[in-house]
Amino acid sequence: MVQDLVKKIRRVPDYPTKGILFYDVTTLFKDADALREILDALYEIYKDKGITKVVGVESRGLVLAPALAIRLGAGFVPARKPGKLPAKVLSASYRKEYGFDSVEIHQDALTPDDVVLVHDDLLATGGTVGAVVNLVHQFDVKNVYANFIIEIDELNGRRHMPSNIWITSLIHV
Repeated sequence: MVQDLVKKIRRVPDYPTKGILFYDVTTLFKDADALREILDALYEIYKDKGITKVVGVESRGLVLAPALAIRLGAGFVPARKPGKLPAKVLSASYRKEYGFDSVEIHQDALTPDDVVLVHDDLLATGGTVGAVVNLVHQFDVKNVYANFIIEIDELNGRRHMPSNIWITSLIHV
C-alpha cells in the first residue's frame, strides 16, 4: 500500500542546503518488499503504453529505471550530469531549487519511433525533469510519459512540463 511506502521514506531536514526537506528514497530501495511494490505499481501503470525506452534521470532515477525497462520489455537510456557519458551528447541546463545544473543524453539514444517513459525518484520544482523532457523532445519521439515515486505537490513541478505529457506519481506529499 502507498501509505506503507510513505512511512518508509526518510526525511532529512536542511539537505543539501538549509531550508530544504530532502525525501530520501534509498530507504525504499533497501526494503525488498517496498522495491517490489514500486516496480509492480509502475509496471501496471505503463504495461499497455507501448514504452520502447525508459530514460532514467541521474541520480536516483537511475536506480529503478533499468529494472522497469526490463519489466516493460524496453531499452534503458541514462540522462546524466555533464561529463559522465562517453559519446556525443545533447545537453540542457536548468535551475534547481538550490542552484543550477545540466543534464545530458547521448545523441543516438532515441529515435522518432520511440515511446519514452522518463523516470525519476522525485518531482520537486521540475527543473531537472523539465530539462530531460526537453532533450527527449529533440528526438521527435512518438510519445513521452513521466513518472515519479514522490511528488511534492506544493512546489508545482508540473509547470515545467509540456501540457501534453501524461505524468504519474506514486506518492504525493
